[in-house]
Amino acid sequence: MTAGIIALSGAAANAQTAGDWVLGNYKGAGYWFPGIAEKVQGGKVTIRYDDGDRETVGLNAVRPYDWMIGTKVECNYKNAGNWYAGTIASLAGEKIGIAYDDGDKETTKTGRCRTR
Repeated sequence: MTAGIIALSGAAANAQTAGDWVLGNYKGAGYWFPGIAEKVQGGKVTIRYDDGDRETVGLNAVRPYDWMIGTKVECNYKNAGNWYAGTIASLAGEKIGIAYDDGDKETTKTGRCRTR
């Protein structure tokens, strides 16, 4: 999957079509999670996040999917509920390799990671 994000308006991004990979500000909490734009209509985007959650948000809560090797992220280490800072070391679709700042490494899924 690739992000098909084209139009930018300040900090907001319009998902051009359903199926685009985006980052959504889940529940407005200030963390950006990866997902797919399922529906784009009326200034709103319905996102199916990579962890399975769904949410309909305004365009200001969506931005281009821009994760790549070297991007700083926080991930839910071993899916145990604790978030730790790290850097993306490998990325293939929803499979992501993380080099944590404390020296640990993990291969996990994008749905267990977020950015600020």
